[in-house]
Amino acid sequence: MKLFSAIILFTLGFVSQLDAQTIAKEEMLFLTSEWQGERFEDGRPKISDDLLERAKNIMIDDAWTVLRNEGYINQYAGDWKMVNSTTMTGRAVTAMYMPSRPDVEKNIKERGATQGKKGNTNAWPIDMLSKGDLYVADAYGKINGGPIMGATLANSIFSKSGNGVVFNGASRDLQELQNIKGFNAFVRDFHPSFTEFMVLMGLNTPIRIGDAIVLPGDLVIATIEGVLFVPAHMAEQVVSTSEFVTRKDQFGFEMVKTGKYSTGEIDSQWGDDIKIAFLEWLKKHPELGTMTRAELDKVMSKRTW
Repeated sequence: MKLFSAIILFTLGFVSQLDAQTIAKEEMLFLTSEWQGERFEDGRPKISDDLLERAKNIMIDDAWTVLRNEGYINQYAGDWKMVNSTTMTGRAVTAMYMPSRPDVEKNIKERGATQGKKGNTNAWPIDMLSKGDLYVADAYGKINGGPIMGATLANSIFSKSGNGVVFNGASRDLQELQNIKGFNAFVRDFHPSFTEFMVLMGLNTPIRIGDAIVLPGDLVIATIEGVLFVPAHMAEQVVSTSEFVTRKDQFGFEMVKTGKYSTGEIDSQWGDDIKIAFLEWLKKHPELGTMTRAELDKVMSKRTW
């Protein structure tokens, strides 16, 4: 009986320390168990800053193909309105909103108040942001009465994360958002209304954005073409392979233009002669990085792009 009571007290103590609506660290570790790298205190995978920067220079089509080759077919979402054409990459901080009901919203806000949360629940995810994070929210596509961000929150988001947002929902204040240099927002639409009759039901939980599943810590690549959510443990493979494809394309363009190889030869599995020519070409372009024959053979072995 004493042991049972101790377990209950420990559990209650642990839950009381969690931020409102946030999943337990054990659940975070379970859901992202393939990730073997550094983590934030709450268990969210912490992809390196260097990888975030490298991801800005790859093509989303190439990254999508790498994921698809590995069986990750539900990671892309398109059909966005944007503030500008700025590409964003970051570690996902996720939020899930639902239509509100008085009893649920009252309980959530009262519990949040005991944890120091203030204001409407759409401000709470911003408190969790750090540099390199990218705020991703499922606001169930609500437009009128659905903007979960305006200019004030956008400035706060950018100051904390250095990034913008991806919302399956709406934002307001487009003209003012355009004045925040370096900020971008991928939303379903812009609307002059404000957050109404909706409530935060999950913070750093798995969410759905269009046809994609998003987990906290995923590498988010947001471009004018669409948004890709890369599982953290796949980030290095996706970025490095996509970097190779960029090199391969530049090499291929040059070889086709000079007539050394045909498009058919470049766009199929390479023989030894092309591989040797590519590695020699790469030595003349150190800005594109280095590559060994073993690394080339490995990346070419799964080639379907």
